[in-house]
Amino acid sequence: MAAATLFVSATLATAAAAVFIWSGGYDVSSLSQHRQPVYSLLAEAMAWSVRVRARTIEQPPDFASRAERGAIVYRDRCEQCHGGPAVAQGEIGRSMQPLPGPLVDASARWHVRELYWITRNGIKMSGMPAWAYRIPDDDIWAVVAFLDRMPLLLPSDYRRLTGADGQPRAEPRTASRAAEASTALARAAPDPARGRTALHQFACNACHVIPGVTGSDVHVGPPLAGMARRQLIAGAVPNTADRMIQWIVDPQSIDPETAMPPMEVPQSDAADMAAYLATLR
Repeated sequence: MAAATLFVSATLATAAAAVFIWSGGYDVSSLSQHRQPVYSLLAEAMAWSVRVRARTIEQPPDFASRAERGAIVYRDRCEQCHGGPAVAQGEIGRSMQPLPGPLVDASARWHVRELYWITRNGIKMSGMPAWAYRIPDDDIWAVVAFLDRMPLLLPSDYRRLTGADGQPRAEPRTASRAAEASTALARAAPDPARGRTALHQFACNACHVIPGVTGSDVHVGPPLAGMARRQLIAGAVPNTADRMIQWIVDPQSIDPETAMPPMEVPQSDAADMAAYLATLR
């Protein structure tokens, strides 16, 4: 009897959810906000998710000394969405829902290891990107070191650290993501699992339907199902791992008239992506 009651209840709940979705009753417009209970529930779920996943992360011993370098990285990568002391968010940041708020108090709300995890991995459905595929890990720690110091900064300190006071600033020496990734390629074999992650981190699913990668039903580029069985890439060159890497990194070098844009994919990430595509039979 109890099992039957549970089954009926689940069926009714599913039917009610389906009616609600198909009615178009939920307003997805960015002009309307989430209701506070929905927002609070999502925020609480996010906070616990971060805490659990970040609990084993250890900060580097030279953590505090990286803050000045982090100020430059923050200015270039974070300020447009989060602003800074006496610096407003950019227009895009102010228009996003949920709002990517100021980070002046971030170190009061999050542990250092949690700020690192959020910066490196991003947050789904929030617009916060995973910087692991965009900047070196040293720069991620530098940003976190800067966030840890930010509550103590006056606006004049922020302008000085970021060069906004008109005084020349020596840019910190930062290894490029591509250089870091090339080093990784030399020490690690291509990994299909990393490649599947890289395919959505470099927005390949914006144009292609890719098995195993969540995305819309798009038809800008051809679907990639069965990629391993195809004889040619772009109808021009043999479908080998090296040629696939070349196509991902620099498609115009194979077909100058292709509409596929270069996505600034480092060599190691391209090798991982090619390895995953080779599993699609």
